[in-house]
Amino acid sequence: MNSIQKKILVLVISVLFIMAAIWISLTYYNQKMQNQYNDILERYLIMNEVTSESQQIVAALNNYLIDPTESNLKELKLNMAQIQRTKDEVSKFRNIDNDSALTNYENLIDSLVETTNQSVLARTGQQTEDYLSAFSEVSRISKYISEMTLTLIDTELKTYDRFYRSIIDSSGELRMLGIWLLLLITLLVLLLAHWFSKRITRPVNQLTEAAHELSLGRFDLKIEVDSNDDEISFLAKMFDKMRININNYLSEIKQKAQLEHELQESKLLLQESQLRSLQSQINPHFLYNTLDILSKKAYLEGSEETSDLLVSVAGLLRYNLQRLENSAALFEEVQVLKQYIDIQHARFTDRLHFHMEVDDSCLAMKIPRLTLQPIVENAVIYAIEPKENGGSIYFRVKDDADYVRIEIEDDGPGMTEEKVKEILQVNTKEARGHFTGIGINNVVKRLSLFYSCNDVFDIESKLGIGTKVILKIPKTRRMEGNEATPNRR
Repeated sequence: MNSIQKKILVLVISVLFIMAAIWISLTYYNQKMQNQYNDILERYLIMNEVTSESQQIVAALNNYLIDPTESNLKELKLNMAQIQRTKDEVSKFRNIDNDSALTNYENLIDSLVETTNQSVLARTGQQTEDYLSAFSEVSRISKYISEMTLTLIDTELKTYDRFYRSIIDSSGELRMLGIWLLLLITLLVLLLAHWFSKRITRPVNQLTEAAHELSLGRFDLKIEVDSNDDEISFLAKMFDKMRININNYLSEIKQKAQLEHELQESKLLLQESQLRSLQSQINPHFLYNTLDILSKKAYLEGSEETSDLLVSVAGLLRYNLQRLENSAALFEEVQVLKQYIDIQHARFTDRLHFHMEVDDSCLAMKIPRLTLQPIVENAVIYAIEPKENGGSIYFRVKDDADYVRIEIEDDGPGMTEEKVKEILQVNTKEARGHFTGIGINNVVKRLSLFYSCNDVFDIESKLGIGTKVILKIPKTRRMEGNEATPNRR
């Protein structure tokens, strides 16, 4: 399903992607110009270092000539080694425009180093005139290097004059480009937001118009919206389904009104029949015998399902006519439960799924009469009846060491912990069952009294998952004699 949330996410990601692409492009070009500017500035700094290092050599040579110690000689050699490394860096700046000048510049550096070495050798040999003459030459070469450095820097400035101007122009162009891109992104975002809002508001408006038509009582118009299988489309489908159901209900109401009109015509006859019925005071045994006759008649006429249903109703009625305080075998309770489920299957058809797992060795257990049927009836009322698609009920009887474990489980809406505690409270009043008039609370009370303990009945339930009723029947009470072995059909 193309949800609205997914559409919003796609819109946001698209805008972020465009902004990121523009930011990366601007940053790349800006960094590129910055790197070129740094390279040129580095050339000027390195050339300026040559001038500074040449002057340091003159000063170090002067110190050595005055005081020819090892420390002064070491410092002089370090300065000469440094200017040689700087010369190598300057060589990297060679191009067509400064080739000749840079060659002369490198020769001056070599001459400075060579003359410095000659002055040192002369000072070592105590040749005063020679080392003084060499020192003067070193000073003169250092001045030439300073002048040559300024010349090279001036040449570099002239060479990169157009580049500097292009940097200034590019900065202005980048500024304008940023402004135009900002305006473009703003326009694009507005267009996307308008398109997206129309994709949402159009089907909402269609739903609003459909709701208005329904409020006027026009249930025959099909509800359709222009949406791409999202939440609004789903809402429209459910809305249309509701319209169909309401239309069907109105048709049923009209039919029932017609039937009621027809029934009103025979009101006098019905009142007379009701009077005779009250006078006759039909007793339950007469009703049971009548159901038995109807069952046989239906069977003879070929209506086997109707016959079986009447048999189940008659059997359930006969079982309920017995005294409630009497106990029964678990087998009898299971048989009555089957008859009740047969009746409910006729009512709910495929909506009710009943699953039974019974250990036959446990059927001789003694149990209060009308224990299982009210519990299952409660599951039918609250787990099966409200759900359009019905549900499932699981009935299990297991042999579990010292007791027989009976489980009645459904996949209904479940209950809160407070509701479970309320049911388990013996003094709480509980609604009665539909068929027998016996509620769950009544079953809990009778089980507690029958087995003289309060842990026979338990409930496990979670909201949205279902409910499981658990009975732990102690094995200390069994049906005696032949009563423990029930007859089976």
